[in-house]
Amino acid sequence: MKVPREIRTYCPKCRRYTVHTVTLYKHGKRRSLAAGQRRYEAKCKGYGSKRKPEQKRFAKTTKKQVLKLTCKECGYTLHRKGIRLKKIELVEVR
Repeated sequence: MKVPREIRTYCPKCRRYTVHTVTLYKHGKRRSLAAGQRRYEAKCKGYGSKRKPEQKRFAKTTKKQVLKLTCKECGYTLHRKGIRLKKIELVEVR
């Protein structure tokens, strides 16, 4: 699916429709000192079975791609809900 690199949409901070630049959302690096991560590592530690069952076969063939929209006027960032697709391409619109 081709997605334009710039979209004119509503900015909640400016409270009006402005031009937004579009990029793909990428999750950040996990924090090893976060409480949830410490808990997960403590449960995985030692002998015994795994914390969660290992998935034998994949049910989904695609992942949901989330679009990150950044307002060109104020710099406010919002996420557009992801849709399932195999390939996404950001294109320049003339």
